[in-house]
Amino acid sequence: MVGITSIGAYIPVYRLNRDEIARMWAGRSVGGAKAVAGYDEDTVTMAVAATLDCLVGGGAKADGLSLATTTAPYKEKQSAAIIASAVDLDKECHTADFTDSLRASTIAVKSAVDAVKSGSAGNVLVTASDCRPGAARGTLEQVLGDGAASLMIGSEKVIAEVEGIYSVFNDFTDLWRAEDDAYIRSTEQRFIDEVGYMPTMQETITGLMDKHKLKSGDFSKIVYYAADTRQHAGLARRMKFDKEQLQEPLYDKIGNAGTAAALLMLIVALEEAKPGDRILFASYGDGSDAFIFRVTEDISRIQKRPILADKLEGKIAIGYGQYLTWKNLVQMEASTLPERPALSLPSRWRERRVISALYGVKCKKCGTPQISQIGQTARVCVNCQAKDEFEDYRFSDKKGKLFSYTIDQLQPTQNPPGVNGVIDFDGGGRMICELTDCEVEKVEVGMAVEMTFRKMFRSRGINNYFWKAKPVTE
Repeated sequence: MVGITSIGAYIPVYRLNRDEIARMWAGRSVGGAKAVAGYDEDTVTMAVAATLDCLVGGGAKADGLSLATTTAPYKEKQSAAIIASAVDLDKECHTADFTDSLRASTIAVKSAVDAVKSGSAGNVLVTASDCRPGAARGTLEQVLGDGAASLMIGSEKVIAEVEGIYSVFNDFTDLWRAEDDAYIRSTEQRFIDEVGYMPTMQETITGLMDKHKLKSGDFSKIVYYAADTRQHAGLARRMKFDKEQLQEPLYDKIGNAGTAAALLMLIVALEEAKPGDRILFASYGDGSDAFIFRVTEDISRIQKRPILADKLEGKIAIGYGQYLTWKNLVQMEASTLPERPALSLPSRWRERRVISALYGVKCKKCGTPQISQIGQTARVCVNCQAKDEFEDYRFSDKKGKLFSYTIDQLQPTQNPPGVNGVIDFDGGGRMICELTDCEVEKVEVGMAVEMTFRKMFRSRGINNYFWKAKPVTE
C-alpha cells in the first residue's frame, strides 16, 4: 500500500483584507482576505515551516524531499537543498525542485508515488510553496495568496492510499511569466475557461473515473484546483458535482496559493475524513493530474492535532502600505546606519549546521545545552566547567520563554520597530535573536516562543537565512 503517511501546512499569520486593496484603487472588492508572507518570509521559509509540520506527524525517516514552486528565490541554485538542511535531513536524502508549472506539486507527488512503489525510496516529502506576484490594481493582486503544504508519501502507516492516477498534458497558454517579467501575465478569462481549464479538467477527471469504473457519487470529497471561487463553481456545474461533496477552495480566507493551493484543500479534506472515504483530487497547469485516495484507519493518527484549522483565519491584519513595502513594490528611504558587511560564503559554510538547523551542544557530563554565537566554538561547559565534553544538540525544534527584550526604533527592517529578545529554551540553553510575527504591544517577558526559519537580509544576490523567535501558535 502506497499513499500519504503524514501532512503539514503553513499559512502566514498576516492577512490583507481585499476591501483595503479595492479602496486604494477605488475599485471593486471580491471579498474576503488574502494571506501575505511577512517581510522576512519567502517560498523557502514557508516550505521549511510546512515540512517541519509534516515531520511532526510523520515519525518516519525521509529518503527524499521535493519542492514544488513557481517562485523559487534563485534561477540557479536548488531550493530543496536549503529546505533539507533547515529541517535537518540526512545527507543521503535525494532533493529535487519541481517548477515552472502550477501542476508542479502533483507532478512531484506522482514522482514520489512511483519512487516508493519501485522501492527506490521508502518515504518522500513533497512540499509545495508559492509567493506569486500580482501587479498592482490588477485582478490577480486580490486573488493571489501565500502559503505552503507538505505531504509524506510512503508505504507504512498510510492515512490515504493512492488507488489510481490519471494525467493529461495540454500546451495551453493561460498564465505565464517570462524570465524578465516581474508579474504574472494572463490571457482573456473566458478564453481560459472555455478552451483551457474546463475541457482539460473535465477530460482528466472523467478519464480517471472511467479508468477505474467509478462515478462522482462514489467519492466522499472532491478536491480540485481552480483559479478562484467563480471558476471553481463553474467546473462543479459542468461536472454536476453534488455541493456536499465539494471541498471549500479556501480562496476567501487565504487566496490562491499557487502550487500549494490544491494540496492545502486536500489537507483540509483529510482533516475531516473518515476511514473508508474515497477522495477525488485534481490539479491544473499545462494539463492536469487526477488522483483517487482511499482513507484508511490510520487517519485518526493525524487528526489528533490541528493542521490547517488554526491557521486559516490569521492573526495580524496589515494595511496596503505594509503590503507594498514587504513585496518591494515601492522604494523606501534608505537607512542612514552603516551598511551590513558583505555576506561571507566561507563563513556560512563553516557554520552551516548552526545556521541551517540551529545546532548547539550539550554537555556529556551534566547534560546542560548551550548555544554559542556564530563563529565561536564552545569548549567549556557553562554549568560544570567540563572541557571538550560535548555532543551536538538541535535548538530549532525547541520552544522557550522570552527572558527579556528590547525595541529598536532605528533597526533597519521593513516592519519597524525591530524587536530583539533573549530566549531561554525549555530544557536549557539561552540565545539572543530577533522576534518576528509579533505585535509589539503584545510582547511581554515570559511569553512562550518557538523558532522559525526566516530571511535575514540579501547580500550579493544571496538570501541570508537564519532562525528567529515568534510567539507560540495557539
